Amino acid sequence: MYPKNVVSRITLAFRSFFAILTTGKLPESVVTALNLQKKTPPAPPAPKATPADGAMQILGLLQREGRLVDFFMEDIAGYADDQVGAAVRPIHESSRKTLARVCKLTPVIDGVEGTYTKLISMDTSAVRVLGKVAANQTVEGGTLRHRGWRADKVNLPPIARGEDVSVLAPAEIEVE
Repeated sequence: MYPKNVVSRITLAFRSFFAILTTGKLPESVVTALNLQKKTPPAPPAPKATPADGAMQILGLLQREGRLVDFFMEDIAGYADDQVGAAVRPIHESSRKTLARVCKLTPVIDGVEGTYTKLISMDTSAVRVLGKVAANQTVEGGTLRHRGWRADKVNLPPIARGEDVSVLAPAEIEVE
């Protein structure tokens, strides 16, 4: 006759075959008898963050904490200057705090605007030369019109899985 373990394996094989044929899965008793482990599918990879995602995050933070987008999207033509000025103060304060928290901003040229500034480098991504520029583009210096800004460090919170960064602030509905 056949050894006992061969008969039990044949029994397991038939039970597995018919269970898979009818239900599409192995019975729990077969999984236990064969000392198998259920395979969990791997989690889908997190989507890669893009520079646009970071820009949307910053804009969303400025909206949530300072209502900056609300201000920009509002037609202020009908308001008096003193009304606009009063509205801008809290927006400016909260937006400034938010930027300081998530970005370390430094001037490109640390000089006094309106004074002569000697150009140390001609990095065209960091300095834009205005006015009468020679054809060969060599300039020793000129009047500093704007110091420029550089983001030395950006510290944004991670984007939660499934978060739609294009929603800068959700619509709000109050139920009474």
